[in-house]
Amino acid sequence: MNKLGLIAGLSLAVILPAGAIAAAQHVIAQPDSLKWTAAPPVLPKGAQIAVLYGDPGKPGPFVFRLKFPAGYKVAAHMHPNDYNVTVLSGTMYLGMGDKFDPAQGQALNAGGYLHLPKRMHHYEWASEDTVIELSGIGPVGMTYLNPADDPRKAK
Repeated sequence: MNKLGLIAGLSLAVILPAGAIAAAQHVIAQPDSLKWTAAPPVLPKGAQIAVLYGDPGKPGPFVFRLKFPAGYKVAAHMHPNDYNVTVLSGTMYLGMGDKFDPAQGQALNAGGYLHLPKRMHHYEWASEDTVIELSGIGPVGMTYLNPADDPRKAK
């Protein structure tokens, strides 16, 4: 009986924390309930962000959305972690390389998906209002390949 009680107790000890974690991670986000704010200063002005899950600045999973206005451009940069990107509306253009070159970019239309490996040199732009969703494991980071392109630097 003691052995059975020990097994049952250990099973509960394992199951209960897992259930508590799952409950703590349940998120439903309706488009009209998202809180959009100015994107962090690492991005050029004009972008907006809505965090759906997690804290992108801390270790752990995250999901957030970015809104780019028509004509928005982000100079060549890289990230320290992998990103999964889905275009929800509009068209995002993405180019791989060390310098912004729209002739080398590829359109990613609404519904399109991109897996972007960490440290991949790339740049992006939007020719129309565009919303993308990014997910990955934080903390997020962004390093411009040319430090002069970093919008946090005074020009």
